[in-house]
Amino acid sequence: MEELELIGVSVSQLTERIKQRLEEDILLQDVLVRGELSNFKRHSSGHLYFTMKDHDSSLRCVMFRSSAQKLPFDPADGEEILAQGRIGIYQRGGQYQLYVYELVPLGQGALALAFEQLKGKLAGEGLFDQARKRALPLFPKRIGIVSSPTGAAIRDFISVARRRWPLANLVLAPALVQGENAAPSIVEALELLCDEGDLELIVVTRGGGSLEDLWPFNEERVARAIYACPLPVVSAVGHEIDFTIADFVADLRAPTPSSAAELALPDLVALQGQLRDYYTRLGWGLRSQVRFTKKRLAVLAQSRIFRHKEELVAQR
Repeated sequence: MEELELIGVSVSQLTERIKQRLEEDILLQDVLVRGELSNFKRHSSGHLYFTMKDHDSSLRCVMFRSSAQKLPFDPADGEEILAQGRIGIYQRGGQYQLYVYELVPLGQGALALAFEQLKGKLAGEGLFDQARKRALPLFPKRIGIVSSPTGAAIRDFISVARRRWPLANLVLAPALVQGENAAPSIVEALELLCDEGDLELIVVTRGGGSLEDLWPFNEERVARAIYACPLPVVSAVGHEIDFTIADFVADLRAPTPSSAAELALPDLVALQGQLRDYYTRLGWGLRSQVRFTKKRLAVLAQSRIFRHKEELVAQR
């Protein structure tokens, strides 16, 4: 016994023992920690390394790429955050740390923060500039639509479009508009329509929902796909009170899918009424001009040069 005590345990054995003890503590395997974020680093591997601290202590943290790539915001030093994870030992350094799998900024939601961060970034790059906004075609013949084929949004758009401008052909590129796979699906649908060749306008639309539901339209890849589109794009996502990044990048923002059809398409009945009005006014104008000309001609016919032309000729 005395011999064993003199030999002792290796550092690795002691570290492993502490690791086992920590892992046996259920409370430490799923813990919420609140603190200020500092020393934030994003490794080339995609892992995040940072420290959480308060007035008296600090805690080393790591967030692996699989969790980090799901973060909807960019962490920054000085932010108050709430981290969920497990306590473990980094055996090579002999230090305990928090292995984070959820990270939320306090004071405002992660999605709200991500929205403002991306909005500021893209605005700084000029993606929202009014100078680059393109005018919509007056009488479009072929219109591309990115939307869910089974949603209320596409039904509302088609209903209004058929009533207002039945002369246009509508080309639907089906896309997911909610969930993790929605953003790449929207981008793919946009690129497909851009390759059509004879389209004049693209409408990106879905119905209302929560911030989480509408989030695919706040993702950077969707914003850049809209910006890169060679055709004018109308964004009609959610209800009137909803604003997405896609709205800011698009050439025109419509508050609802129905209003998108009203803004993008002329009203055939109204145009026919205008043409009838123009025809009536043109006819009235021509008749008025003829009457005026006839009266002027009658006055000229009574002038001396016409009534006594032989006498005037003789005098010359």
